[in-house]
Amino acid sequence: MSRKFQAKAVPSTWLESHGRRLDCGPYLSGAMEARELLRKLSVPKEPLISITEGIYHAGRESRLWVNSEEHGISFMGSTDILASDFTSLPLISNKQVRSNPKFTIRSGWTLITRSGTIGRMAYARDDMDGVACSEHVMRVVPNTSKIRPGYIFAYLSSRFGLPIVLSGTYGSIIQSIEPHHISDLPVPRLGNIENESHLLVQKAANLRTEASRHLADAIELMQRESGLQKLPAAAASGISFGTRTVSSSVLFSRMDGSFHSLFHEEVLRSLRTADVGAKAVVDIAESIFEPKRFKRVQVEDEAFGIPMFGTTALMWADPQPSFFLPKSMPGVNELVVDKRTVLIPRSGQVSGIIGTAVLPFGKLVGGAVSEHAIRVHCREDIDAGYLLVALRSEYGIRQLKSRAYGSSIPSLDVRQVGETLVPDLPEDVFEQIGALGLRSAELRGRAIDLENEARSLVERTIEEGGR
Repeated sequence: MSRKFQAKAVPSTWLESHGRRLDCGPYLSGAMEARELLRKLSVPKEPLISITEGIYHAGRESRLWVNSEEHGISFMGSTDILASDFTSLPLISNKQVRSNPKFTIRSGWTLITRSGTIGRMAYARDDMDGVACSEHVMRVVPNTSKIRPGYIFAYLSSRFGLPIVLSGTYGSIIQSIEPHHISDLPVPRLGNIENESHLLVQKAANLRTEASRHLADAIELMQRESGLQKLPAAAASGISFGTRTVSSSVLFSRMDGSFHSLFHEEVLRSLRTADVGAKAVVDIAESIFEPKRFKRVQVEDEAFGIPMFGTTALMWADPQPSFFLPKSMPGVNELVVDKRTVLIPRSGQVSGIIGTAVLPFGKLVGGAVSEHAIRVHCREDIDAGYLLVALRSEYGIRQLKSRAYGSSIPSLDVRQVGETLVPDLPEDVFEQIGALGLRSAELRGRAIDLENEARSLVERTIEEGGR
């Protein structure tokens, strides 16, 4: 729902049916109109709770973090359910998860953010199965003997289901929603459409899992062919504390501890002594640049605008624009990215997304991206695919995070990105790895199309009276 000023006259019966709530949210979200349209449908409707095995969240409790995969399980926060990749999640204690099984999520569930930014949804795929998840995420567990899991997601995230979910929101400062607020949400039974939409959603989920596997396989291939050892993932916790003695001669250019840390040095040493040697990103890229800051002029009509994405959205499985920029805005073309442009968030906390490379997919291709992402533009698609893999590996991301400078909000610049080292592999291996990187981005884009197709199928069927 938009935050701009809105006014609307509603019948008093709406107040009665909504528990005499006097806040405007339920009446401006479109929920009442959606309920009325669903009421007029000739097809059967069932309350959401009756076709699920439960709607719940994990409950609030302090978390016990661990560093070892032997003693921990990956933990997703509320924004993590939207992510395209889960390799950098923090670890929560196995013991804590065993004592509260509600932390665990399973594939096929619909996940809904329930506080802060409410109503963001994700369909749990295979690479999310068994992961622990925050209490700020509501779990809708389908009863598979009664309904297809993918249909529940497609319907709840549609323009008929989502407004009803949002209408249960309460609170003025920190808004929230509880399971009982959506338990009576009417779910229309649409016959064969339920199975068709489920298959589309499930295929999208499978493609996203496959995309992550391609990226992981490409990283493993790069390390094997370079003679590099697998390093423990440290992206989630950032640069750990350590001490080291260095020559004063190396301090003339950089004096910050993170740059000279073992976290960084062991990567550089391994790359420089690798079987194939190393080369800098600048030697592969056609150009590396950072757009200038610009005034955010927004347009309401999508037909006259270019979608504008922040760096957070780059990490999502289905990136959504923050707003639209005028197509006629001076300098807007400098912000637009294509499939040969690797994007690297240049600012933020070291334990966050800074230095996490992304290859555009979905709406990102041809869209505008914030100046907070450095562009590594390549001559060929295969070069971009290879740099994605190399920079997303532990060898790439450790360098980028260690090269960030500044104490309050660390930042990267064009030079630091350009000097980052990657393995200098033979052409045939380089192309094989690059192809896997490109394939991962391609699959993510295809998954978005399938999910949108499922949602549109459900919406169109409801609009046509359930036929």
